[in-house]
Amino acid sequence: MVGKLIIFSAPSGAGKTTIVKHILEKFSDQLQFSISACTRAMRPNEVNGKDYHFISTEEFKRKIQKDEFAEWEEVYQGQFYGTLKSELERIWKSGKHVIFDLDVRGGLNLKMKYGRQSYAIFVMPPSVEELEQRLLQRKTETADSLAKRVSKAKEELIVADQFDKVVVNVDLEKAYAEAEKLVAEFLKK
Repeated sequence: MVGKLIIFSAPSGAGKTTIVKHILEKFSDQLQFSISACTRAMRPNEVNGKDYHFISTEEFKRKIQKDEFAEWEEVYQGQFYGTLKSELERIWKSGKHVIFDLDVRGGLNLKMKYGRQSYAIFVMPPSVEELEQRLLQRKTETADSLAKRVSKAKEELIVADQFDKVVVNVDLEKAYAEAEKLVAEFLKK
């Protein structure tokens, strides 16, 4: 079975991961999460193979050479993220569709590659200031990494109109409801 791809993208801190977790609960019989590969260090609360496939930069580059990625990006200098083709095949073989939580460029790359087989949703923060506050509340960012994420977010917001739909995450319950409706409609097609 070649299934569908549902892509959620947003600047870091906009709420895409929270929304994707909610959608996975609501559509657990139809969707499975695509676990991305990355080269960044594992955070204390993360699990290899559950949150990400944590691999070395050298291994990541070998996989690029072997064309093992459906998409990949150097999101921050020296930090690579990507979707392994084997991950998509594994999920489709199980009879489910794939749901993603991806950075903006990765989301657009998948949308371009898979066309009508994919549905790309951009999660929009209420404002850049609110986004910065959300990132600060995580307590995972240094001053330098926070500045990089906010700067990158400003660039990413410019391309929101290239996605199939935009969900503005001001009120999480409303964002959940809108995302559920969009996903349900796409899965019925």
